[in-house]
Amino acid sequence: MNLLLISKDFCYTDTCLIKSPGRIEVSAWRGNVQGEIMLGIIYLLLAGMLGCEASKMLTGEGRSVSGINRIWLILPASFGVGILLLTWTVYIISWFFSVVGKAENPLLYGNIIGMTGAAVIIILISVWKYKRQGGCRNWNTDKIQDKRRLKKEILLFGLLTVFITYMMFYVFYIKDGILYSGLTVYGDYAPHTAMMRSFSAGNNFPTQYPHYGGADVKYHFMFQFLTGNLEYLGMRMDFAYNIVSTLSLVGFLMLLYQLALRITGKMCCGVLALFLFFFRSGMAFFRFAWEHIQAGNLVETLEENTSFIGYTVNENWGLWNFNVYLNQRHLAFGLLMVTLALYLFMDWLEAGTAHEEKGILWIKNRIFSKEGWKSRNLDQALLMGMFLGLCAFWNGAAVIGGLLILCGFAIFSDGKVDYAVMAGVSIFFSCLQSKIFIVGSAMSPQIYLGFLAEDKTVPGVVKYLFWMSGVFFLGLVLMVWCMRRRERAILVSFLFPVIFAFVLLMTPDINVNHKYIMISYAFLTIFWAWAVCSLWNGRNGHSGIQKIMGKILAIVLVISLSVTGIYDFVVIIKGNGPGRRVTVNMNSELTQWLEENLEKNDLLLTPEYSMNEVTMSGAMLYCGWPYYAWSAGYDTNYRAAQAVTIYTTSDSETLKKTVQQEKITYILFEEGSEFEQQECREETIAAAYEKVYETQDGRIRIYKTTE
Repeated sequence: MNLLLISKDFCYTDTCLIKSPGRIEVSAWRGNVQGEIMLGIIYLLLAGMLGCEASKMLTGEGRSVSGINRIWLILPASFGVGILLLTWTVYIISWFFSVVGKAENPLLYGNIIGMTGAAVIIILISVWKYKRQGGCRNWNTDKIQDKRRLKKEILLFGLLTVFITYMMFYVFYIKDGILYSGLTVYGDYAPHTAMMRSFSAGNNFPTQYPHYGGADVKYHFMFQFLTGNLEYLGMRMDFAYNIVSTLSLVGFLMLLYQLALRITGKMCCGVLALFLFFFRSGMAFFRFAWEHIQAGNLVETLEENTSFIGYTVNENWGLWNFNVYLNQRHLAFGLLMVTLALYLFMDWLEAGTAHEEKGILWIKNRIFSKEGWKSRNLDQALLMGMFLGLCAFWNGAAVIGGLLILCGFAIFSDGKVDYAVMAGVSIFFSCLQSKIFIVGSAMSPQIYLGFLAEDKTVPGVVKYLFWMSGVFFLGLVLMVWCMRRRERAILVSFLFPVIFAFVLLMTPDINVNHKYIMISYAFLTIFWAWAVCSLWNGRNGHSGIQKIMGKILAIVLVISLSVTGIYDFVVIIKGNGPGRRVTVNMNSELTQWLEENLEKNDLLLTPEYSMNEVTMSGAMLYCGWPYYAWSAGYDTNYRAAQAVTIYTTSDSETLKKTVQQEKITYILFEEGSEFEQQECREETIAAAYEKVYETQDGRIRIYKTTE
């Protein structure tokens, strides 16, 4: 979501670019590969090959499913598992060399050891398999079952990859040394790019939050570490960010398609589910269109409008549309791993729902019978729990949402011990990471009923859901009573994150709960796709008129489920087009100076910057744009008050005492800047500290507060 208004640094990054001959590299080794993409590609290939071997312990080798092309399960599983294993390995090694070994360039050691180790493991496994099998095994024997469908699927995912790649680069790209970020997304990119650069251009170990430096890291940052490491390996930042984002989202959608195919048995349902994923349901467009029809200016408004529409609280931020996946790139990676877990645990759910008992007796046996608890595959549960737990600092909301759905699965499944083990291992690894990275409590859960509904009563929540999503959620609640046991259990489980979003608050910002609703929405598209396809195809025995009416109803249903999302997509295109992008000079002399002169423990006081030449240096800001840190759980009010004191005081002793107390090592002053709407003054700062840098235009000056 884009909560950031156009801030002061937008102007100078957009129109007052600082020119310089080029960027000076942090290290000689990195300088040798700058501009080369090969090492980054090798990293991704190694991760994929490592993941291919490791994920076989989850997906099974040599196990075929009739009519299902398992290649679309294997490919995303390989990417997700491999990226997790290799990236955590590189991070841990780099952390050790930085914190224990005091290395200035820890990523050098992390990548050499991690990538070499991965290559050795892959070679050893390949040699062992070759000797055991006595030759090369036919690769596609268990991965491709339906060659006719495969051709259609290749076309589908090929077009999907092209579309997603285009959209990723449309909203975030570098051209002629200038970074362009679309207005609907740059608010989220600001802290993400700062975190990336803290690794690629800095030494952020132990890891801190760049917009609230000098403290712990309360934000899931590993996706940004991956991107920063790829930039360190030579990939240009936009290529690194967009490539892994595309692979993550395409991988998630491959698994969503596979899940739809497994639930419904129909390819058309999988394809339509992907369509509904991109174009959300809602009443906003219908209400918007009706208002402007009455005003007589509908056509002009549709042509000129560049803002998201909405009539529920903060809907016009783009909380519910495809923009979420463009600005919160790490969400797709988390959902990739969650969907893999759901697909695997479908075995447990199908076993539980296949029993012949009915009604209360069936429910009773799922809770009290031996089959209801006996382990079915403990090894798989342990591994899946570990991989989900390792995702906690990639996207914590995805992990929570996934565990909620799996909790629903467990209620209706056999083998509940496996669910308990999987959840326990996931929580263990999540808590372990939180203890390492976060000082104090990671979250402070509290009861908060009603989410963003203005009326927190049950009727008020129903009304909110109707205006926010149209028939999507309310229709499914009615539809569940017409389903068979298996499908009913799956649908109810998919609703668990929605219920969670309306009951609990995990962070200071209730808006963050929208992710749980988005998670449910993505999976529930399967059932609406199934309903539409069933209407379109009709039933055997239906008359010609009935079949025609079914097709008409299917078309009306698709339009009602997607027209708001389609208009949102038009707004995304218009809202991020020419003239509606924030720009940053990637070759700024200011960025170079900060990279060269600030050390890992330096803390830089600046105005409330979001994304500009300063944040691109990887420097730790004392208090950047406050929303980012506040929503992550930091005490921004305290730091903002101290920053105001430093920037406005006329007493040098107060200045020095505050600076020393807050461990600020550099102060950046910009002409005409404000902090919390108070004008910043330079006289006291200039009298107390040495000026160590000034931009060529004299607009920015930096003072060092330590000897």
